Amino acid sequence: MKKSWLLLIAFVFLVACRPVGAAVTPTPAAASATSLPAMQDTLTPFPPGAPTATATAIPTPTFTPTPSYPPEGYGPADFPSNVNPLTGLEVADPALLERRPVLVKVSNLPRLVRPQWGLSLADIVYEYYIEEGTTRFAAAFYGQNAEKVGSVRSARFFDAHLIRMYKALFVFGSADYRVRNRLYNSNFADRLILEWQTGCPALCRESPGGYDMLFANTQEISAYAARQGISNGRQNLDGMFFQAQVPGGWMPGLAGRIFVRFSSVIYNRWDYEPVSGRYYRFSDTDNDMTGGQNEVYAQLTDRLTGQSIATDNLVIILTPHQYYSLTPEIVDIALDGSGAAYAFRDGRAYQLTWQRPTADSVLSLTYADGRPFPFKPGTTWFEVMGTNSTIEQNESGWRFHLRFP
Repeated sequence: MKKSWLLLIAFVFLVACRPVGAAVTPTPAAASATSLPAMQDTLTPFPPGAPTATATAIPTPTFTPTPSYPPEGYGPADFPSNVNPLTGLEVADPALLERRPVLVKVSNLPRLVRPQWGLSLADIVYEYYIEEGTTRFAAAFYGQNAEKVGSVRSARFFDAHLIRMYKALFVFGSADYRVRNRLYNSNFADRLILEWQTGCPALCRESPGGYDMLFANTQEISAYAARQGISNGRQNLDGMFFQAQVPGGWMPGLAGRIFVRFSSVIYNRWDYEPVSGRYYRFSDTDNDMTGGQNEVYAQLTDRLTGQSIATDNLVIILTPHQYYSLTPEIVDIALDGSGAAYAFRDGRAYQLTWQRPTADSVLSLTYADGRPFPFKPGTTWFEVMGTNSTIEQNESGWRFHLRFP
């Protein structure tokens, strides 16, 4: 992608996103309720009971207890040795939990890097803004490995929060010197994994479609850490709470479709599918300079497994974004203390608070009265948005639009 084109997109995005006047914490009640136009979709086949193009009423969820999952749930502490504290699920190979998670940076632009490899095998994925209108993913692999994750790209300031939170080995391609300085002056500098250190098969280069890409093998990354004497034992990952029952306290209205717009270049949509009980991801296929009137989507899949990208829990967290530098554009995203969050599970929406009291704390969710909110056992996708982001709820679903600083 040509730099001049990216700078033009960045200029349009920054002008559109810069807030005017005093910041107001967004709430659904204050949001506009204007109807959104019908979306244009490019669909690949869904599993049985797939979501339709129109948000429909969702019946009250029901839950049939099973012997394999206790009604009291797991967490936020004292997880059994064979239960993954990042998913609340028993793992096929408990030995995998006797190591650190592997956190991998994955590209989301240019669009020719899609579909990405390995994302369907991650326990947790964070998507957040980097610069020039685009986002990047940080995918945590713990309960299972992926032989090919990528394409691997460079680090940003925000990654330091995730490395500390998940006590992870961190795999990335490179970084701006200011980001490198912060990372390498940290107490986790020995857990930073780059291509020049490992070589293949831990990090390998390929050129699918003639585009040079770097890929990570999470099992080989763990093996490399062991060979190098990097501390790689089981870590304290307490913090998340899981229950299979649909929790109370949901918000009124439909929650079967969630739009997350970062810019005219990067936007996505999540559709709830009642049979599987999961949210399926649709990603942008073209730029939309109209502020959301001409968004075009395609269902995202995993090029490694062929599976649709889906999640059991979709969580939007609102946290301060600020410019560290404008030329070049470098954004510093805070993730300390607590802030507003919206969680979607089982076709229901919940207005919550995210909590991270210390640098080593795994991010958790609570109700307004401080009670822990239960994640649905399974995977979680976090969308990281600015505190000034706008929120709309109407007959088309929920829409989150990034605004910062």
